[in-house]
Amino acid sequence: MRATRLFFPTLREVPADAELVSHQLLLRGGFIRRLAAGVYSFLPLGWRVLHKVEQIVREEMDRAGAQELLLPTLHPVELWAQSGRSETWGPELIRVSDRAEREYCLGATHEEVMTDLVRAEVRSYRELPLMLYQIQTKFRDEPRPRGGLIRGREFVMKDAYSFDRDYAGLDESFRKMDEAYTRTFRRLGLTVRAVEAEAASMGGTEAKEFVLPSEVGEGRFFSCPSCGYAASEEKADYRLPEARPDEEPQPLKRVETPGMRTIEQVSGFLGVSADRLVKTLIYEGEGQVVAALVRGDRDLNEAKLKAATGIRTLALASEDTIRRVTGAPVGFAGPVGLRGVTLIADEEVRLLSNFVTGGNEADLHLVNVNRDRDFTVARWEHLRFAVAGDLCPNCAGTLSEQAAIELGHIFKLGTYYSASMGANFKDEDGREKPIVMGSYGIGASRIVAAAVEQGHDQNGIIWPLPIAPYQVVVVVINMTDPAQASLAEEIYQGLGRAGVEVLLDDRDERPGVKFKDVDLVGIPLHVVVGKRAGEGQVEVRRRGVEGAELIPAAQAVTWAQETISAELERLA
Repeated sequence: MRATRLFFPTLREVPADAELVSHQLLLRGGFIRRLAAGVYSFLPLGWRVLHKVEQIVREEMDRAGAQELLLPTLHPVELWAQSGRSETWGPELIRVSDRAEREYCLGATHEEVMTDLVRAEVRSYRELPLMLYQIQTKFRDEPRPRGGLIRGREFVMKDAYSFDRDYAGLDESFRKMDEAYTRTFRRLGLTVRAVEAEAASMGGTEAKEFVLPSEVGEGRFFSCPSCGYAASEEKADYRLPEARPDEEPQPLKRVETPGMRTIEQVSGFLGVSADRLVKTLIYEGEGQVVAALVRGDRDLNEAKLKAATGIRTLALASEDTIRRVTGAPVGFAGPVGLRGVTLIADEEVRLLSNFVTGGNEADLHLVNVNRDRDFTVARWEHLRFAVAGDLCPNCAGTLSEQAAIELGHIFKLGTYYSASMGANFKDEDGREKPIVMGSYGIGASRIVAAAVEQGHDQNGIIWPLPIAPYQVVVVVINMTDPAQASLAEEIYQGLGRAGVEVLLDDRDERPGVKFKDVDLVGIPLHVVVGKRAGEGQVEVRRRGVEGAELIPAAQAVTWAQETISAELERLA
């Protein structure tokens, strides 16, 4: 491709609404353009990068034995109702109606559609195992689209689904996908970490996330440097310290706390630290009301509460429900005298004595509350989020916390979708059984942004070579010099014949403009044809590496081939 023919409208100024580096550089480099909040067009350079990401993903899915297909984007809502997710997804599911007022949704994910396809076609154990995948646009009405391609309302995703006759088969499918994901991210040139993850949101039993450590990541994971344990924020477990000797229980006291509802207000008013308070959080779902107790300075992990209760649609209770079960307005709930609810407490509360809780009356808190004496807990669980410095659950080490961008997620779904949607097969014993499923996703368009977050400097993008829009750029310092123009053309043609993806910067621009642009768009290998062209000499350099090397022009093609081959072999 010649730069004079390439559509890549670069920007000199940083767009005002772009906060993340990847968002800024993808806009400035002419890779993407914003159409609406969370919705972006891929320009030619961006499309080339995305296509390369998709192709590596596709090759590894094929290698793992998955078969590619393409499913509809428009889904009948009643299909999602069969799995129960039409309600649990809430407003993120974009709904539309046709002229006959039939309700549809735009595909946010495809578990239901894929299950519907397989239940109609698969009848016997002889047709299993089966693994199918697609690479397709997904739609989610994100309340706060962020960071360009990091979190959008429209994005490209690879989603694969495995169908097995039993859990042993699922384990094998999960293992294959785990290995395929590891190979995929290595080939993409990304430094990705695999961590244990929460599966409950998908209805599954086990999950693993593939995350790119990054300060701009919305997610977090915890890891132990001593034993290698790593888990996402929702999944991370911890080990509590040895229990302290209980303080001598003090008499329970009622204290008026007018208008004091928050932890900060109550702790300041009473003059006690937040870790001496216990929050009582009221939840409801599927006809049940649950009260969860956590220490005042901790945050409740709703994923752990859902796992503990088995209620997938659990949500904070309405004001009416809170007033009905506590007798008080929001902000004064407590475990003492609470009736008609299941009381589940975080294990850390077990270590406390003489603590403060809400009094189940307006403007009232209780001081010197003690478990067993003042209230009874139905179940003790790990309900809070892990924090940096917690003890590792597997060894004597401590956990550290790091921000990360989630790029892939694999789930063991079990029979959650097949049982609810009637996706059954007849086993060799003649009995009909639900198909055992797995789900495996990779955010293809998000990978484009993540690669920029991983590789950039003050001058622009530093693409991993496997997904760079072009592998080599030939920069002509002066297009009006016949020697330079002729030699650059010769090298350009030679690289093309050698199968190298090459861009010839043949624009009639100042050298400074050209160098700024090629650094901005991040093409990995540069061949600079300048004033030494008449001597048959060119400069070669690698993006992001200081210094250049002067070599005979006749060796430029070989240099590029050998450099590309070595890099791809390193990442294979």
